[in-house]
Amino acid sequence: MEHYSDPNLKIFALSSNRPLAQKIADQVGVELGKVSVTHFSDGEIKINIDESIRGDHVYIVQSTSYPVNDNLMELLIMIDALRRASAKTINVVLPYYGYARQDRKAQSREPITAKLVANMITQAGADRVLTLDLHAAQIQGFFDIPVDHLLGAPLLANYFLENNFKDKDIVVVSPDHGGVTRARKLAEFLHAPIAIIDKRRPKANVAEVMNIIGDVKGKVAVLIDDMIDTAGTITLAAQAIQDAGALEVYACCTHPVLSGPALDRLNASVIKEVVVTDSIQVPEEKTGGKIVQVSVDQLMAEAIKRIHENRSVSPLFIEKFTILD
Repeated sequence: MEHYSDPNLKIFALSSNRPLAQKIADQVGVELGKVSVTHFSDGEIKINIDESIRGDHVYIVQSTSYPVNDNLMELLIMIDALRRASAKTINVVLPYYGYARQDRKAQSREPITAKLVANMITQAGADRVLTLDLHAAQIQGFFDIPVDHLLGAPLLANYFLENNFKDKDIVVVSPDHGGVTRARKLAEFLHAPIAIIDKRRPKANVAEVMNIIGDVKGKVAVLIDDMIDTAGTITLAAQAIQDAGALEVYACCTHPVLSGPALDRLNASVIKEVVVTDSIQVPEEKTGGKIVQVSVDQLMAEAIKRIHENRSVSPLFIEKFTILD
């Protein structure tokens, strides 16, 4: 590992995704910081930072994935500990931002929990947030501190381009209207047209596919979403695409939440392969089969170095992530 030249850059990992944090630290060229996370018998979280961070620029890697509330509290407690230990800047690296789906009032008397979580992170003492594929881009505006919002589409596109999809007649499909921008970004990288599935959701985690806008007949379809949770939406969409005459159906997403019946649904579906990133640590028992993981470590590491060196992060949003080529 080449060592990063500035000793004032420190990266710490909490409990949610240590393997990704280790890979990011290796890519940056620093050792992971020493921190211990323990629990009292009643479940309270205790954090000790086991090295001096006075005057340092600290980056905390923590996805607020399952168990969401434990991981969120760990993050808030760590931010408070760093602030009280005189860190110069506290930068929160959130590969996956939990509660992002609660980003608006869909009906009366509902909370906007994505905003509440943003307030908590800010009030705890964070100076900056680095995140990946927010469920809704406007969540950036929920923070009153800088937010760098990276995109997973270039990494997913690289996987398909490196696995002989260049010569296939591809169509990129969004499983709903809200994901059209994401699908168009992937389609640009794959030089493919897009299609949209028009669906109605009668209640939470139940999706009803209506019809397909666009041509999928005789094509290799690539479904893209920001996350796969229970996999109901994506598997119903895949079936509708195949019924409409697609030759093969693949799926990809940035965040493999994969809760409840997700794996059974994916394995029983017409989807040939599900390409995901490691923004969320997938347990070993859920890997293999149709799940293929690509890592966001280089993307996150490059963003951290650019932020630390006061260089622009925007090339990572708008270019096909050339440092991976």
